[in-house]
Amino acid sequence: MAMASLQKYFGFTEPIDRRTYLRTGVVLMVAKYLIDATVIYLVTHQVWTPADYLLPLVTIKSSMLTVFPTWLLAALILWTLPFIWIGVSMTLRRAIDAAKSPWYSLFFFLPLLNYAVMLWLASLPSAEGPTPRWLSDVQTTARGRVKSALLGILVSVIIGSIAVAIITLTTRSYGMALFLGTPFVLGAVTAYIHNYAHPRTSKETTVVVMLGLFFVGGSMMLFALEGLVCLLMALPIGIVAAELGGTVGRFVAISTTTPPASTAFLLLLLPAGLIADRATNVSPVYEAVTSIVVNAPPEKVWAHVIQFHEITDRPSLLFRLGIAYPIRARIYGNGAGAIRRCEFSTGAFVEPITNWNAPSRLSFGVTAQPPALHELSPYSHVYAPHVKGFFKARRGEFRLVPLSGGRTRLEGSTWYTLDMYPQAYWRPIAELLLRQIHERVLEQVRRESEQ
Repeated sequence: MAMASLQKYFGFTEPIDRRTYLRTGVVLMVAKYLIDATVIYLVTHQVWTPADYLLPLVTIKSSMLTVFPTWLLAALILWTLPFIWIGVSMTLRRAIDAAKSPWYSLFFFLPLLNYAVMLWLASLPSAEGPTPRWLSDVQTTARGRVKSALLGILVSVIIGSIAVAIITLTTRSYGMALFLGTPFVLGAVTAYIHNYAHPRTSKETTVVVMLGLFFVGGSMMLFALEGLVCLLMALPIGIVAAELGGTVGRFVAISTTTPPASTAFLLLLLPAGLIADRATNVSPVYEAVTSIVVNAPPEKVWAHVIQFHEITDRPSLLFRLGIAYPIRARIYGNGAGAIRRCEFSTGAFVEPITNWNAPSRLSFGVTAQPPALHELSPYSHVYAPHVKGFFKARRGEFRLVPLSGGRTRLEGSTWYTLDMYPQAYWRPIAELLLRQIHERVLEQVRRESEQ
């Protein structure tokens, strides 16, 4: 019984009539909203209204995003994934059961339109006539597998290279169209072509989809559109989106007689994703905080906070891969208005002092900053706009808190904005890197202060 229920929600082996579709959709939406709203309120004391849940791209507030801890964002992403799978699976099967194009399931990803399409599908009766071929009835074959796999990969490389170039170089957008829409489209196209003439197993289809994703990434490096580090950071979200797209593409190819040209419907996701990116163009200012305890009084620690010698520790693996890391800091002047230069591996941050309260607080702005990383690439220059300007440090601060025994708690904060979406995915990565940068600086200050 439990397996049958899971197949109904997650599988592609049985049709979904309108009553089941409507009832399941309403129950899951209400249940997910109540759980999400309860957890968000308990953790952040923010009220997550039904409007925030139903129209997050329109109603989301930057003030709400800033109070979400990174672990909560990561947990909400993981919690949402099975609901996305259920929604796509059931919408796809409902469309086929009503004798409508299975590509209507793509509207599930489009804000506002998704509710209209889902209500429309919930109103349609099951079609009469020949029943579709569901996956449980399919006999897979290896005939022509190499040819269909190569064709699917080739088409995905062509579409992917063009899409990435247009999205990043023309619209300068690093959001859902790039990180979710593009890999979903590539996975769906690859799987559809590979399964259209002859059904393949789901495992084989997954391998071909992943190969397609790999070759698209390789083409981006070949044409100097991206470097290895950013491709690796985007890989997890790309794999999930491509796998979901591959599952949809395989099912459509096997269960319907839609012509190959109908896959062009998939390309609507990319401009729709760009519109959604514009709607979510909110860049709240986040704060990343790191602290350590120094076995020295604040008066001694202060001298090494305002400037420190060259850090001789070997950079961590992430820094050696190209992420910018701190090397030394120098101060020019004294008091508010002085200029602090924190030199990184890719250049220098210029930090005018705004609050000089020795020996307890040093605050500064940021008037210039170097690239966030040096991309690993066969080329000396990579045409990736995100390297400059998409992560911006707005200001920083050191706080020195006296402790018993002549010790000091040294806290470092960086306030930053991040123009990459979905921020629920990229913010934890940004804070991981900032924490490593903070720790490298604070450890150097601790060492110099304790000598």
